[in-house]
Amino acid sequence: MNYAEVKELISIVNGSLLTNFELNMDNVSIKMSKNKDAVISHTTEQNTAQTVSIQAAEISVPEVLKEKKQEEPSGNLVKSPIVGTFYAAPGSDKPSFVKVGDKVKEGDTLCIVEAMKIMNEIPSPYSGEIAEIYVINEELVEYGQPLFKIK
Repeated sequence: MNYAEVKELISIVNGSLLTNFELNMDNVSIKMSKNKDAVISHTTEQNTAQTVSIQAAEISVPEVLKEKKQEEPSGNLVKSPIVGTFYAAPGSDKPSFVKVGDKVKEGDTLCIVEAMKIMNEIPSPYSGEIAEIYVINEELVEYGQPLFKIK
């Protein structure tokens, strides 16, 4: 289980009504609790532990797991509502839902973000023109990461 999968799992559990969650598979043990002093441990085969604390629905990640943050673009941004894999088209042999310059209406499907084998269509919250697409097909996206700019 890699960092992105752990982060996705944390996001899903954090957004759910669950108060406790435990997963044991392939020499990986993850325990999560939404109590004030909750601690999540991710232990690998080499018996090393990386700990992530959740307090008041915020995730604090140790330095070894931190990734560089990109500067967030301004404007009418469509951000990923979940952690997952970005798909620009409904299938590999199908055209993209949208491309730069396309006109969209509120509610039009912009892309799909797959999370834990569930395909989530991402609708446009704005009407306008696709000004920029910030991710490429099959790229892993994080919660809140900008996907599109609509002007």
